[in-house]
Amino acid sequence: MARFGIDTRPAAAASGSGGGGARTGESALSFLSRSFREDLRLIRARAGELETFLNAPVPEPELLARLRRAYSSSASSARTRLDLSAIRKAFEAESWTGATGSARWRWEEEAEEWEPVRMVKARLRELERRRQEQSPSDMLHKVKLSLKTMSFASEESEDVPPLDFGELFAYFLKQSVPLFDQLGIKRDVCDKLVESVCSKRKDHHAYSFLSTSEPSSLRNDNVGDELDLRIASVLQSTGHNYEGGFWSERKAVISDKRHVAIVTTASLPWMTGTAVNPLFRAAYLAKSSKQNVTLVVPWLCKSDQELVYPNSMTFNSPEEQENYMRNWLEERVGFKTDFKISFYPGKFQKERRSIIPAGDTSQFIPSKEADIAILEEPEHLNWYHHGKRWTDKFNHVVGVVHTNYLEYIKREKNGAIQAFFVKHINNLVARAYCHKILRLSGATQDLPKSMICNVHGVNPKFLEVGERIAAERQSGQQSFSKGAYFLGKMVWAKGYRELIDLYAKHKNDLEGFNLDIYGNGEDSHEVQSAARKLNLNLNFHKGRDHADDSLHGYKVFINPSISDVLCTATAEALAMGKFVVCADHPSNDFFRSFPNCLTYKTSEDFVARVKEAMTRDPQPLTPEQRYDLSWEAATQRFMEHSELDKVLSSSSSNSDCSSSSMEQDGNTGRRMRKSASAPNISDVVDGGLAFAHYCLTGSELFRLSTGAVPGTRDYSKQHSLDLRLLPPQVQNPIYGW
Repeated sequence: MARFGIDTRPAAAASGSGGGGARTGESALSFLSRSFREDLRLIRARAGELETFLNAPVPEPELLARLRRAYSSSASSARTRLDLSAIRKAFEAESWTGATGSARWRWEEEAEEWEPVRMVKARLRELERRRQEQSPSDMLHKVKLSLKTMSFASEESEDVPPLDFGELFAYFLKQSVPLFDQLGIKRDVCDKLVESVCSKRKDHHAYSFLSTSEPSSLRNDNVGDELDLRIASVLQSTGHNYEGGFWSERKAVISDKRHVAIVTTASLPWMTGTAVNPLFRAAYLAKSSKQNVTLVVPWLCKSDQELVYPNSMTFNSPEEQENYMRNWLEERVGFKTDFKISFYPGKFQKERRSIIPAGDTSQFIPSKEADIAILEEPEHLNWYHHGKRWTDKFNHVVGVVHTNYLEYIKREKNGAIQAFFVKHINNLVARAYCHKILRLSGATQDLPKSMICNVHGVNPKFLEVGERIAAERQSGQQSFSKGAYFLGKMVWAKGYRELIDLYAKHKNDLEGFNLDIYGNGEDSHEVQSAARKLNLNLNFHKGRDHADDSLHGYKVFINPSISDVLCTATAEALAMGKFVVCADHPSNDFFRSFPNCLTYKTSEDFVARVKEAMTRDPQPLTPEQRYDLSWEAATQRFMEHSELDKVLSSSSSNSDCSSSSMEQDGNTGRRMRKSASAPNISDVVDGGLAFAHYCLTGSELFRLSTGAVPGTRDYSKQHSLDLRLLPPQVQNPIYGW
């Protein structure tokens, strides 16, 4: 073991013999001296071995030889030249001998080459071969192409002339239409300004690609579309791609089964349109099983339930009310419903006879299910909405307008002033919180992003009654044993004022003609008192369900209301095969195609239509007419006009509802996404309006001054107990000193 510097002699020999301090010191000194001499001997021995190792001959690898030659041929100075001999010497062979065996490693000429070295050499030979095959011009061309792909300008940028001030000004006017509309400036004014500015540019070469080479499908006089394509082509030629709006945020992509949340402002047993129709819509949307459906309805505390629900009906828990709703629905549709019912806190407002949401309604839809939202009465839901913006949380938001609020408000004190403000508030919430709005008829306010389409159907029970009556008449039986009737909630705005005025004016013409009226409401006493004072032939009865057997024998349904948007009772009467006498009003446009619908314009026409209906029999409905009244047809119309069918069928990567239309460049044939290339000022305006609305509705003073129910910004303690929510102070803590 001396080779490794370890002294193996016996301990006695190493330490010497004898005793005493001097002898002991001499022995220690001699021991250190011998140890030092032994260490020097070992160092010299190892140095000799190292010299032998370094001087041993070894074949120089080809890679090292190539590196040495390349380095030697360079223009480096002698001081900085690398001595590659040290690398060569690292490959010299060395033998290790141990107590239990030996292991040898040698570099030999005939030995197999190391795999990594072999792969590197092969790669170098391949690169050398390619370099020799390619000419210098080819290499230069490839470098040019690489630099061109890194450029921000496209190949066709030099063919598209830049925008001038007139085009920028016209585009700014066109995009500012939503802001001008909110300020009360008519759209026609802005459109004419844009057209006048663009018309001066029609002969400019910038528009040549839109006029000469434009395909026939795009060849029209729509100046706005031409301007959009012009802006898109310029921005696309620069390589710019607009990713999103200033206020918008990216929503999570939903890859599994799609979710539809239907949010409404009323629920059964309150027999109103916003309670019944959304319930049927949820059932028929869920029937297809293509998407999960959740119906979100208001929950009222017991004190409010007693004011709203008929016959003082109350529920102790949301589960109890849900069972009532499902039983009522399944009894009428005839199939098992498969959708979820969720509740949000609500408070009843006596003055407006409506339910106002308490707190942020959107928080009661989980984020993982926030895909598609259908807002039944979007204005009503968002008047005092202080929470998450619907279009930020959901991929696609559709509003369905049920009520003509402006008509109701005009009947109140200072109605004209109130209607002015409500009109602009409705515009604001519709623009800020919806992607698409469907109006049941032209009787509603003309809201942004809206179109007219009847997306309501008729309870299947009424169609069954109509088929039964048609079969009885065909067999010769007398189906209609009664005359005329009217059914509706007994408030003046539901047509009772118009009805009493018509009967009072033509009392002599309608002598002997009795009308039965069914309804309950806040104005019952006043309506009946007015009829008695005028001695009119009106017989008042308590309200009942329109499907009640006692109402099947009537032949004529009279509805003079002009405040309705689309009267459900009118559709139900037509489905049962009755005559309907109604006003010539936009709310009745959908019913004009039915032969049993008799409309009138003047009070004299009203008398004539009533007498006509009483003297002849109604025509049986055809299969096509029955289908048009059904919920299957209504659901199909809803899917098409709300673009829900496209949203549901689109892939998850394209689930964003705000996807814009594609236009084709007539010059190059490329398809350009207009809003993906050009920033949309209307999105910024919508986001700004939503932010301003959020700030205003956060002030309790503003809410109370505009008629909100006190304490509806957040839900109450009773709501938290009923719905098992976090206490209000925990859900919305107040931080302060």
